[in-house]
Amino acid sequence: MTVKYDATAVPGERRTEPLAGSDAGPSLLADRVQITGAKNRRQRHSRSYAALDLGTNNCRLLIAEPAHFGFRVVDAFSRIVRLGEGLGLGNLLSEDAIERTIEALRVCRDKMTAKDVTRARLVATEACRLAENGAAFIERVRRELDMELEVVDRRTEAFLAVTGCAALADPKAESVIIFDIGGGSTEIAWLDGAAPHAFADPCKRIRAWDSLPVGVVTLAERHGGIDVTQESFEGMVEEVTELLLDFAMVAAKAGLASNFHLLGTSGTVTTVGGIHLGLARYDRRRVDGMWMRNGDISTVIDRLLYSDFEQRAANPCIGRERADLVLAGCAILEAIRRAFPSDRLRIADRGLREGILMNMMREDSVWRQGGAR
Repeated sequence: MTVKYDATAVPGERRTEPLAGSDAGPSLLADRVQITGAKNRRQRHSRSYAALDLGTNNCRLLIAEPAHFGFRVVDAFSRIVRLGEGLGLGNLLSEDAIERTIEALRVCRDKMTAKDVTRARLVATEACRLAENGAAFIERVRRELDMELEVVDRRTEAFLAVTGCAALADPKAESVIIFDIGGGSTEIAWLDGAAPHAFADPCKRIRAWDSLPVGVVTLAERHGGIDVTQESFEGMVEEVTELLLDFAMVAAKAGLASNFHLLGTSGTVTTVGGIHLGLARYDRRRVDGMWMRNGDISTVIDRLLYSDFEQRAANPCIGRERADLVLAGCAILEAIRRAFPSDRLRIADRGLREGILMNMMREDSVWRQGGAR
């Protein structure tokens, strides 16, 4: 079965629907987005692909070329734009948030042009799905920047997240819960069975999935993110636990399988990993792929919970821009840990963008036809 939150449903309406076992894969044919302003490009030895993820909190771009095993990144960009600022309390994107986002998108457009990107997929997620003026914002981006943003539904977002980070799942694990804590929504999926081989489509192993209408921005706005008490933290955990209930019931057997573990991708889990390592500066190379034990995660969360805003802001793995959001993310993480107890969590500093890139390259058969050199 699959637990899904239908993008066409009335806000707040949730339902469970059947899925044809673990063989039901997604339909994720990437739109071939033409990046304008780069006509008459010279022919390149290897094609450049771009994936853009415009979320509720961040605008992220990844440009890559196919390699023998996956792809090699040639450029990247990430900026906190808080496009969904205020959506936890209302239904409109603010003008300030739109302006910040358009400036970030302009940087992304220029980078794609500079790198002669030949194929791209530019996706927008929860903020644009929820906002009453989301469509107007998409049109403004098209008009001012000549960029076509695709507002993906929740199923697509969840499956792309799985595609992007499933390679980090323990190959011996017969069951994995993968989750992506975003700014406005949280995607979660149950991978049932071991991967048949390294290049297999992980989405064919999805037994159940859900997209919870809660993320770090919306949760912090409702409960407060600056002064967080033990009571308010538990209130956030309880809210997420309630939203998670349907999925937890469907995936109740996940934790019984051999070598079960959690696999998380988001700023929340990478921050927890960086703090655990005591990094003086966040280092993706040390965090992506690291394992954490259950007790160590609890220690980091307790440390953050008993820190004030200034102490959180001073932490090099958090910073002032995210200091009011990190505990909301920890509350979502805590709700998932309580629903699916596991002594192991693997942390992924990868996700939606990597999933988009893998799908486009798989569709172009770059690994089967010698497209990667």
